[in-house]
Amino acid sequence: MEEDLMLTLAHWMAGEFSNQKQSLADAKNYAHIHVFFRPLPWDFFSGIGFYSEQAYDYDLWSPYRQGVHRFIQQGEQIYIENYKLKDPILHAGSGRRLDILKTITPDCIERRYNCSMVFQREGHLFQGRVEGNCCFIERNGQQTYLDSDVKLTETTFVSLDRGRDVTTHEQVWGSTAGHLRFEKCQSYASEVPQNEKLGNDQLLISDPFLAVTEDKGQMNHAPSSRS
Repeated sequence: MEEDLMLTLAHWMAGEFSNQKQSLADAKNYAHIHVFFRPLPWDFFSGIGFYSEQAYDYDLWSPYRQGVHRFIQQGEQIYIENYKLKDPILHAGSGRRLDILKTITPDCIERRYNCSMVFQREGHLFQGRVEGNCCFIERNGQQTYLDSDVKLTETTFVSLDRGRDVTTHEQVWGSTAGHLRFEKCQSYASEVPQNEKLGNDQLLISDPFLAVTEDKGQMNHAPSSRS
C-alpha cells in the first residue's frame, strides 16, 4: 500500500546517523559528521514531517545545516518538500533534544522552491534524487545547481552532494572523494505518526511544489539535508 511505503521511508529515516567508521578509515577526506532526522508532531504539517540537523562531531551545538521537511505521497514516489528556518541558531540542538524541537512552529519556517528530493523504493533501499538541474545555489559568487544522490536503508544513509556549473555542468563544489556513508546509531521511528492517522486525501497530491533546504556553509564533503 502507498501509505505503507511512506511510513517505511519515514521509519527508516527517523534517527541519528554517523559516519564515524568512514572518518576513522580516511580522516583526510571525511570529517566525522552526525546527521539527525527527528520526526515532527502530526499537527505541524497535518502529516509526516521531519526536522534535520547536520553537525561535525567536534561541535554538535553548531550545526552547519538545518532544515524542515514535509513528506508528500505521489503514486509510488515520495516527494520531500524542504523548508528553511528563519532563525536557525535558535533551534540548534533540536535533533537531540525534544524540548528544543518543540520551539519549532510553522511560523518559524519558509518554503524554498525547486529542489525537492524525490524518493522511490528500489528493492531493499530507497533511492533519492533532485529532479532536473534547477536547484540553484550560489557559491562564492558563482551560480551552480545541486546534483544530489541519496540511498537509504533501514540502518544506513549514503549521500553525495555536488554543485555543478549551470553552463558547463562541471563540478564546482562538493565531495571529490565519493559518497558519505552513515550508519544509524539511534532510531526515532517510534516518534513517527501512527498509520491510522494517515488518510488518502492527506497522502496524495497531484503536483507538489518543489523546495530546498538552506545551506549554512559546509565542508566540501558535507552531506545534504533532505532536501
